[in-house]
Amino acid sequence: MSYSIGKLLPVDGFKIIRNGELPRSFHRSLSHLYQPIVGRLAVSLYHVLISESDMVEGDQVQSHHTLMSYLSAPLDKIYEARGKLEAIGLLRTFRSIDEDQQAVYLYSVRPPFSPEEFFLDDMLSLLLHYELGKEKYERLQSRLLNARQTLDGFTEVTATFDEVFHNKMIETVQRETETIAKQQNHQPESRGPVASMDRVDFHWLNHALKKRMYPSEQILNGRNKKLIVQLATLYDLSNTELEKAVTWAIDENHYLVEEELKAACHDFMKEQKNDRQKDTALDRREKMKVENTSTNGTKEDQFIQMLEEISPRELLEDVSNGNRASEQDLKMIRDVMTEQGIEPGVMNVLVHYVLLKTDMKLSKPYLEKIASHWARKNVTTVRQAMNLAKAEHQKYQQWGKQKSQKRKNQKEEVIPAWFKQQEAPQHEKHEKQEAAQVNTDDIAARIKRLTNKGN
Repeated sequence: MSYSIGKLLPVDGFKIIRNGELPRSFHRSLSHLYQPIVGRLAVSLYHVLISESDMVEGDQVQSHHTLMSYLSAPLDKIYEARGKLEAIGLLRTFRSIDEDQQAVYLYSVRPPFSPEEFFLDDMLSLLLHYELGKEKYERLQSRLLNARQTLDGFTEVTATFDEVFHNKMIETVQRETETIAKQQNHQPESRGPVASMDRVDFHWLNHALKKRMYPSEQILNGRNKKLIVQLATLYDLSNTELEKAVTWAIDENHYLVEEELKAACHDFMKEQKNDRQKDTALDRREKMKVENTSTNGTKEDQFIQMLEEISPRELLEDVSNGNRASEQDLKMIRDVMTEQGIEPGVMNVLVHYVLLKTDMKLSKPYLEKIASHWARKNVTTVRQAMNLAKAEHQKYQQWGKQKSQKRKNQKEEVIPAWFKQQEAPQHEKHEKQEAAQVNTDDIAARIKRLTNKGN
């Protein structure tokens, strides 16, 4: 939906109807569960609509000036908040034109989920988890949900529907239900976020699973279909990504494991975010290439360009003489990049710096501390990262002292070659020139090795 103020005018009328009874804990659900997702204005709009539905008599039509006055907000913001309530399943909106050619909206207010219902809804619970983070989410969940009776030592003996009702009776009820729905000519309402089943091509997904010799009917049952649609909508996944996520989450008995499916879809979302970050940095990298080409092209410029273009995986493999980077190190780097929003080139500088400062061993606390500092400083290029590392060297040295105290008597501290290019006393210049010659040769070798690897 495109939120345009032209779609809603202050003089447009509206009426309110209530659909269902509000649960006793609806205030708690709105403030603690829904508000982190939709925002304060949307929750305030919901409260106003509930209140007005109790106070307005009969079929009275009010203008949207009323909502603007109550909420002290412009109409475009109210329109945006209304869209959030619609998307999250708290409001349904209908539009008609009266005799004076004036638009009139009918707002059908839906009751929010109770905390128990909310945490059972996969899409809502994932949205809240994303907004709050794991620690706050779990603390809120334990606070709002009552302690339940443990089922240890019990075996479920609940009767199934098929055991109680005859199959013919089930078919009769289903036919009658379908006939009534057709006569009423409307779709049965469902609670929760609005997600279209057309979002996923289940015919294609069913065919893909059968090609892999999976029992697609067992995997794509009603419950799993709803979960797949919600995850596809939440993370904006393609059918190909969904196929990979679903096949990843199938266990040895050919059942779909919900938690593994959620984790796989979340990983695809992270990859998309990293790809978008790379795309936004592409223009800047291309500009840097042009700038480097137009200059004399010193070894340091070439090294900076290399760090801008290669991935952290390639850097790790380069410093380990071509050996494969460990999954643990890659996961550590991925987590720091995504949590702190660090550009890949800047991450390369950080990894290079930390490796040489910690005897070629990556330390996650040390990485995170420097990465958060660079994120606050809005460091986005390799050169900025190098300059900041030089300027804050003493501070970073203090941060690393706790890790390096055990190695006090070992060899002197190693720092990156690019870090050494600072002003030095006159008597050290000759030694630095010799060291620089070695370093530039090393840089040239790295560039050549990585270029050949890319080809």
